[in-house]
Amino acid sequence: MSRIFRAIIMGPPGSGKGTISSRIVAAFNLNHLSSGDLLRSQIQQKTEAGLHAKKFIDEGGLVPDDVMVKLISGELHKMSSSWLLDGFPRTVAQAEALSADQDIDSVVNLDVPFEVIIQRLEGRWLHPGSGRVYNLEWNPPKEPFKDDETGEPLIQRDDDKPATVKARLQAYEKLTRPVLDFYRSKGILKEFQGTESNKIWPHVESYLSTLLPKSS
Repeated sequence: MSRIFRAIIMGPPGSGKGTISSRIVAAFNLNHLSSGDLLRSQIQQKTEAGLHAKKFIDEGGLVPDDVMVKLISGELHKMSSSWLLDGFPRTVAQAEALSADQDIDSVVNLDVPFEVIIQRLEGRWLHPGSGRVYNLEWNPPKEPFKDDETGEPLIQRDDDKPATVKARLQAYEKLTRPVLDFYRSKGILKEFQGTESNKIWPHVESYLSTLLPKSS
């Protein structure tokens, strides 16, 4: 493309955002920018923004909006090709600052019912030694709650326990709903409802195909 295409993907934890993002990146040759990855990279490189952010993280607090905006904007200004931003913005203040700095072309939101996400994550178990992930519903271990290769017991991450998942989803809803409304008011929000990534993806692909050329 002669012009940089700037897109954002949003969706609650467990909505399949990682799966859909990887497919978008592969299908349309976009750079995938994860705010979490960028933050870790900046801290590792000991940049000014990274060290500033690390101070808040070390104290157990949230990185302030202005620090995150500076960090993300600095990285985006280095980009010379189209990108997909994941994990940012999380607040309206961040969204406003990003829009003042970048012309956002499209915001893709994955609208997956919370009860589906809770059920999906509740069934996710992993082998801590290897990181192998199982799902009791669609990818169960051969022996219940045992790793296929080692026979060692599987564990469930605290983040995947129903009470924790519900709290995370409620926090996401409270924080993110105004951000979605912000982009909706700009006419660039496109929402995709569904319960499975494989069923949502064709609709996302069809929509983006009207805006972007497919990878050759």
